[in-house]
Amino acid sequence: MSPAKCRQILVHLRAANPHPKGELQFSTPFELLIAVILSAQATDKSVNLATQALFRRAPTPAAMLELGLAGLKRHIRTIGLYNTKARNIMATCRLLVEHHGGSVPHDREALEQLPGVGRKTANVVLNTGFGEPTIAVDTHVYRVANRTGLAHGATPRAVEDELLRRIPKEFLQDAHHWLILLGRYICKARAPLCPRCPIARWCEYPHKSAT
Repeated sequence: MSPAKCRQILVHLRAANPHPKGELQFSTPFELLIAVILSAQATDKSVNLATQALFRRAPTPAAMLELGLAGLKRHIRTIGLYNTKARNIMATCRLLVEHHGGSVPHDREALEQLPGVGRKTANVVLNTGFGEPTIAVDTHVYRVANRTGLAHGATPRAVEDELLRRIPKEFLQDAHHWLILLGRYICKARAPLCPRCPIARWCEYPHKSAT
């Protein structure tokens, strides 16, 4: 894809959604971190339903530790893989208290050392929690990037690296959310809604749907 076409896609995504936001509900970087850990293989809706009460009860790492593993599990038992996620969250909270003063580190390496936190989760926290121009490549971003021609790659990391090379700096802060939302609601895996897509004119997908 040419730089000019890439820019047109981003310009029109921005025009359609000038101030994009993720759909996880949170009020602090810590709440965001916990919500993203919980969101793996789960819907944002299911996570939000669980975290409303959880964050009222345990809005900090110290409060989460006081809640205890059994208490945490009671709050998140409706979320897939909740047993593993609960153990990771408790271990993460312990590290935050013992090594980071109870705060979420503003550093990729430190974030990725937390249990349950991989590169994608770290990128979400850096982008959405701290305003860093990172791109978290989930299944939606991976699909949209490869399908449209914005970035081709056989792995999420390869797609991330190419997106960071191709996307102009002015768009990097919001590109993550634009691509996720486009993939979630329009550029769907099985049946993309191409007639409703704001970037269909520049998309290089050869099998665009007519309806």
